Amino acid sequence: MKKLENKVAVVTGASKGIGAGIAKHLAAAGASVVVNYASAKDGADKIVAEITAGGGKAIAVQGNVSSEADVARLFEEAQKAYGPVDILVNNAGVYKFGAIEEISAADFHTQFDTNVLGLLLATQGAVKNFNANGGSIINIGSAVTNIAPPASSIYTATKGAVDAITHVLAKELGGKNIRVNSINPGMVETEGAHTAGFIGSDMEKELARTTPLGRTGQPDDIAAVAVFLASDDSRWLTGEILLASGGLR
Repeated sequence: MKKLENKVAVVTGASKGIGAGIAKHLAAAGASVVVNYASAKDGADKIVAEITAGGGKAIAVQGNVSSEADVARLFEEAQKAYGPVDILVNNAGVYKFGAIEEISAADFHTQFDTNVLGLLLATQGAVKNFNANGGSIINIGSAVTNIAPPASSIYTATKGAVDAITHVLAKELGGKNIRVNSINPGMVETEGAHTAGFIGSDMEKELARTTPLGRTGQPDDIAAVAVFLASDDSRWLTGEILLASGGLR
């Protein structure tokens, strides 16, 4: 029997990058996966096709996690397709770097609405729809909270909030047998990192040089940790921040 057989997982922002990697790994471990996306329908459909081609179960559901109505619909569709939810991966996130002189109120609201409000709303939806036995919430934070790079004040603040929320909700939801943990990746090679110009840049080379394991991370590196946190193997872990950065601090 597979590790996540008969489990239902919702992965937000799963049309590409880390979220897509996590969705595929959860499905390979036996979970039925709801691949959430905000606008990249083609990407989400591609991930679903890859999962089903491999014998797994998955559907794509559109929804902006910062919208209460969209989040409610996301979990309604999950319930209709597969029944009660067991696993939530709060992966949806956006970032924009800029010096303090350059940032705007719009930059603040865009990042906090998705990275923090979206996480809270999705968690609220999951708690209402979890299996009666409890569940596992896996937040995707970031190693930026340890590294604190220049020009990342808003993004780092959002991920600092994710760390804090993880600790609070682990205590708040423990009585319901709901575990809450966070994976905090370092630099990971994703479509977004390529688009932002990080991959191949001097910054990436310097980060790889100072990373004890000597390379940039891949989505599969993070996805394997997510499967562990989703499974019963991590049954005694809650409120933990797992720095998945190849040792970069």
